[in-house]
Amino acid sequence: MTPENAADPPKRGRGRPRRGAAEDGPGTRDRILAQARSEFAARGFEKTSIRGIAKAAGVDPALVHHYFGTKERVFEAALEITFAPAMALPDIVVDGPVEDAGERMTRFFFGVWENRLSREPLLAVIRSAVSNETAAAIFRSIVTRNLLRRITPSLPQPDAEMRAELAVAQLVGTAMLRYIIRLEPVASAPPEELIRRLSPIVQYHLMDGPPSPPSPAPSPPGG
Repeated sequence: MTPENAADPPKRGRGRPRRGAAEDGPGTRDRILAQARSEFAARGFEKTSIRGIAKAAGVDPALVHHYFGTKERVFEAALEITFAPAMALPDIVVDGPVEDAGERMTRFFFGVWENRLSREPLLAVIRSAVSNETAAAIFRSIVTRNLLRRITPSLPQPDAEMRAELAVAQLVGTAMLRYIIRLEPVASAPPEELIRRLSPIVQYHLMDGPPSPPSPAPSPPGG
């Protein structure tokens, strides 16, 4: 072995950070995850790379592999945080009278989407999911695991799973028209108007019963 070869540093395995890497420490994983969310939101799943996430977080790419493994696992972890505001949805649906479960679900849904802080990350996720099959598969897994499987046991059987999916599809489809495609008049309609019109349909899917006619819109003050 030549002196030059003897001086060569040992090769690091995939996902193993440099020994004594200064950028590794308390909060490193959270910092990587925060930057990953920003990268996925700005570039989408396909154009985001482990190297780009590492650069934004100010760490060695090996640290990203060390904490998360693959880009898919980083995306999944970022998605779990993005969906955190929606994780209360199953409880909203099942806790309360069955007669207005559809309205509770619809009102909660628009509460999340009308909040800009929770809406922007969700928009980024949906854009990635509709343009990349890997991202779509991860999205489906999280929605199924965290939302649908927690809702369906409390719904009338049979075909509760399909009806829960249709209820979610009704709301997600409206969200795409309103916030992504921005199709008028849905894009600028008052949230209460959309809640009033969608709630009976969501109720029909959830409880397997005919929707009630929408109640009249509230009269404006002084009207």
